Amino acid sequence: MFIQTEATPNPATLKFLPGKAVLDSGTKDFRDPAAAATSPLATALFSIGGVTGVFLGSDFVTITKSDDKDWQHLKPAVLGAIMEHYVSGMPVLRESASDSASSEDYDESDSEIVTTIKDLLETRVRPAVAQDGGDITFQSYRDGIVFLHMRGACSGCPSSTATLKNGIENLLRHFVPEVVEVRPV
Repeated sequence: MFIQTEATPNPATLKFLPGKAVLDSGTKDFRDPAAAATSPLATALFSIGGVTGVFLGSDFVTITKSDDKDWQHLKPAVLGAIMEHYVSGMPVLRESASDSASSEDYDESDSEIVTTIKDLLETRVRPAVAQDGGDITFQSYRDGIVFLHMRGACSGCPSSTATLKNGIENLLRHFVPEVVEVRPV
């Protein structure tokens, strides 16, 4: 098994591509070992000292490390854990695992605006962000302000504010004049 790695805009995060499907649909973001209990793969990765976040995408795993650890030392352990997981034949997620993302919040009268926002995020933003090992999902819309949940490599990334303000906010404001601002959750 050959696992590729890619740098992300977040220096504390690396993207690992095992060359096999990771999740059939959706994404999963684990920020601590307790949350990772629903995933044998994430549990194995959190057992490596210095791993502070595990994000699972369709064909990649994004790992976030603590500031006091070096990728030179962590990368071999992460590669080994991913390889060992796939060789074991264990599932990435236990069957009872369901997406625990919080529900969306918006006024029903804004449903047409929210549908357009979500469509733009799905078709123009999320594919680009996934290239960098992360995900951005719609959280809520109130009084012209769009709240987005940043996950994976996007969470805590130094360039995430620029991505939100210069990229996503400008895109949404262009196509949806009612949008006045975009904020992270």
